[in-house]
Amino acid sequence: MMLPTHTLAAYITEGGPPECIQVGELPLPPLGASGVLVETEALVVDPVDTYVRAGASRARLPFPYIIGRDLVGSVIAAGASVAGAFAVGNRVWCNSMGTAGLQGSFARHVVVPAERLYHLPEGVSAVEAVAVLHGGATAYLGLIGRGSLRLGNTIVVGGAGGSVGSCVTQFAVAAGARVLATAREDDFEWCRSIGASAVFDYRDPDLGARLREAAPEGVEMYWDTSGHHDLELATTLLARRGTIVLMANGQARPVLPVGPLYARDASVLGFVLGSANTLELAAAAHLINQQLAAGALRVRVGVTLPLTDAAESHRLVENGFRPGRVVLTP
Repeated sequence: MMLPTHTLAAYITEGGPPECIQVGELPLPPLGASGVLVETEALVVDPVDTYVRAGASRARLPFPYIIGRDLVGSVIAAGASVAGAFAVGNRVWCNSMGTAGLQGSFARHVVVPAERLYHLPEGVSAVEAVAVLHGGATAYLGLIGRGSLRLGNTIVVGGAGGSVGSCVTQFAVAAGARVLATAREDDFEWCRSIGASAVFDYRDPDLGARLREAAPEGVEMYWDTSGHHDLELATTLLARRGTIVLMANGQARPVLPVGPLYARDASVLGFVLGSANTLELAAAAHLINQQLAAGALRVRVGVTLPLTDAAESHRLVENGFRPGRVVLTP
């Protein structure tokens, strides 16, 4: 079969606003012995994609740089050393393109290193799957891979109606933890549907008192996935040896209440998904696939656009589009 040498892609030649995204033909890199050529079916915009496009990332980008991290698609060719693992027609996914010097995922065809590619469970739609890949891996690392959530623990999940918050909630419930969710009032029903034991309005001026009433012995983990940093509140809610999981951009400078944290023998955990190694990503993929196959990992999809609307997709995410994820179909 004659393989394509070029592909339609959304890319940038320098950092800047969404308008700097171009869509056009770019050459494909060589397949190599361990590459897999994937024809994409669904892509999604992660908030981190907008930071990278804007030039806020420390990573040196190989311009022209194809944007995006996540993809779901079908194998159309595999390198000689990985042909036994990936056959033509296999449906697959990846959530770590655009990192480690790689080009991104926003293209009709993508050459994916086999160590970063995973089989999609049978019967799972491309759009449903691509929506959970980034949040699912983030949730795995914070709760299990680098975190220490245990059966019977209680966790506060801030922003539980969002994509990461939804994945954190569902993984925590699957691990046997009790989830106290905070969210907008119009997300309450969604949060309950994915397993939250109780849901609170994050704007409630008495939020701290309500959470303490719901968990009088304290919580083992506090994770505000919305990126707000009320560390005073988080610390007062922690049980002994509890953990605060952080999500932040590079400009965040919240005050850390060191004394109370010290007295609780507590810890603060921060991590960047883009720095996860392939073993961590594979462990996350195993759990994601288990939950996808069981129909137990869901987030909302808000809008689906064509690849040619890549710039609009970034505008929507930067402007706080909700509820649901912004998905593209090449």
